[in-house]
Amino acid sequence: MGHTLLGLLESGPRHGYDLKRAFDEKFGHDRPVHYGQIYATMSRLLKSGLVAIDGVESGGGGPERKRYAITEAGISDVGQWLGRPEKPQPYLQSTLYTKVVLALVTGRSAAGLLDTQRAEHLRMMRILTDRKRGGDFADQLICDHALFHMEADLRWLELTAARLDRLAKEVGA
Repeated sequence: MGHTLLGLLESGPRHGYDLKRAFDEKFGHDRPVHYGQIYATMSRLLKSGLVAIDGVESGGGGPERKRYAITEAGISDVGQWLGRPEKPQPYLQSTLYTKVVLALVTGRSAAGLLDTQRAEHLRMMRILTDRKRGGDFADQLICDHALFHMEADLRWLELTAARLDRLAKEVGA
């Protein structure tokens, strides 16, 4: 979250509540950030020298409001972060895989579990597709990202369902 807030500060100094609003508008549609997270992160960035206090205003009876600005070190840090590729997540030990194996080990219906999961994936994909149709371009891109991951999950669910007998033999051994 720190790099995201630093990136938002590159357009100019902001108060914590402005950062929260900008974060939620651009990145927090499904999971808005809490004010406490913003201020804890800003405190850490301040100690690290990546942001500085640009001004303090009285809150009109409330607490003082600090305005944060990114430093040259912060700009450099964001640039380095943006230039580093993210490690691909292979999900070699997913919860879905664990549930299938445990269903087989405990004598429960792994096929039923896969069917239920497939239905849930399809339900969520319909919701995301509707959201994508009504969303702005940024929302369309994030929905595409989620939909592509869910399509891969569906392919895995289908493949696993087709191989359940073999998996059951290997797990039971």
